[in-house]
Amino acid sequence: MRHVDFSPLYRSTVGFDRLFSMLDSLATPEGAQTYPPYNIERTGDDAYRISMAVAGFSDKDISLEAHRNVLTVKGEKAEEESGDTAEYLYRGIASRAFERRFQLADHVEVKGAELKNGLLHIDLKRNIPEELKPRKIAISTSREKEGTQIEAKAA
Repeated sequence: MRHVDFSPLYRSTVGFDRLFSMLDSLATPEGAQTYPPYNIERTGDDAYRISMAVAGFSDKDISLEAHRNVLTVKGEKAEEESGDTAEYLYRGIASRAFERRFQLADHVEVKGAELKNGLLHIDLKRNIPEELKPRKIAISTSREKEGTQIEAKAA
């Protein structure tokens, strides 16, 4: 019997609140993309935030694109032409190009992005149109008019 791992779906979706908590505990599949690391947090009833660790990248190196419920974050470091011939003994700060895609739920919009202290914060908001929101319907009671009852006279 095969085991189905839904954790890639969970990690790349925003706004789907119906996912089971057990998906958090599943291990990531081998070969899954793990760079750059990120968090998805809920900041309000209909607000979310994606925080990505993009140390070494500037705002000019990162591009965001939202198209048809897919948020794409691309990062490509410009080649350094400073002529610096430093020899690295250990290079732990990755500067390789990356592309991350996040599936957004219906009516989730990107409100803004901010690069601060090596973290890229992307704020999202779910805006459900008025015609799709549940609405309360008042129930009216109809009182029948109390009419006069005509009784048959006894014969």
